[in-house]
Amino acid sequence: MTKLSTRLGALPGYPMAEIPAIKRRLIQQGVDIIDVGAGDADFAPPEIAVEALARASRDPAMSRYAFQLGLPAFREAAARFLKRRFDLTVDPFTELHPLLGSKEGIAHLAMAVLDSGDVAIVPEPGYAVYHGGTILADATPHLVPLAPRTDFLLEMEELPADVARRAKLVYLNYPNNPTAAVAPRDYLERTVAFCRRHDILIVYDNPYSEITFDGYVAPSIFEIPGAREVAVEFHSLSKSFCMTGWRLAWAVGRPDLIAALARVKNYVDTGAFLAVQAAGAVVLDHAEELTRGYVSRFQERRDAMVDALRAEGFEAEKPRATLYLWIPLPDGMASAAFQRRALEEGGVVALPGTAFGAGAEGFFRIALTVATPRLVEAAQRLGKVLAAV
Repeated sequence: MTKLSTRLGALPGYPMAEIPAIKRRLIQQGVDIIDVGAGDADFAPPEIAVEALARASRDPAMSRYAFQLGLPAFREAAARFLKRRFDLTVDPFTELHPLLGSKEGIAHLAMAVLDSGDVAIVPEPGYAVYHGGTILADATPHLVPLAPRTDFLLEMEELPADVARRAKLVYLNYPNNPTAAVAPRDYLERTVAFCRRHDILIVYDNPYSEITFDGYVAPSIFEIPGAREVAVEFHSLSKSFCMTGWRLAWAVGRPDLIAALARVKNYVDTGAFLAVQAAGAVVLDHAEELTRGYVSRFQERRDAMVDALRAEGFEAEKPRATLYLWIPLPDGMASAAFQRRALEEGGVVALPGTAFGAGAEGFFRIALTVATPRLVEAAQRLGKVLAAV
């Protein structure tokens, strides 16, 4: 029998792995399921994206290999977006690279940067690819709990001295999934300063930069002086433009780091479908007007869901960004047990905090991915489950 790798065995269980089977069984039994688990909104993608994809797909040249160069027009549109949005000037061909979604880029950058014995600082809770990508790169994850005490900010100054000395990379994600926390400028300034002192690469995962509310504007890490020396930032069309399945994103950073990422990718993929990149270029040139419409609808859902959850006894706060609510449970209540009861007894798919790591116990996440009436109904069902516990 083939022996599987130790890397595979070291991977933690993936969030939501068992939920589809339970959900399918309940649906077959006639249960009405409200799924607010995955961060995959039900809004249609931009019509201009669909039209651009249809046009491009009729061009035979768009069905050829993209390779790592990809479509120059997409690179250039991404660079224009960064300039408009963050006043960031980058070379679209040496400081920016197209990705098949930011997830693969984050994992492949770890392979380009980390060696066996290196330490990567991994927030917990956090996106599973931070932990998993570190393990697949044969490096050592150092898990750092994100807690209300620090407003869910990963405070580098609190790292043990030996960890800071061995660390080569840190994953930061603000606006944050799953906590919806945002990073003040002074936090980013001291984090960049710390990483410059200790020669630690910041992997700044920024897919929610455009989903912000109440006047808040999310920054790029590159707005912080000195960040270009120590950071790579990832942007995605998935969340802001409701194009999750299109798998299109980009990384931006120093030429040597972007070249290293491209070198790894040369051996694992041949680039995103060129017609999708053509559609992405059109979207990015109209980003501001497109996101405005999506954000207003997310805000309506946020406000209605927070009110409904509060009415059911949950301590829900209105986040300033993302499409998530991060809800604390009563002391001593296990999040996985609550989520299982919510699904089995209430027909609601939510994610327990422990789906994002053991350090996230005591919370659960709701994604604002279904219509407002269904969100309110989900809150009412969750309230009944809470009352019955």
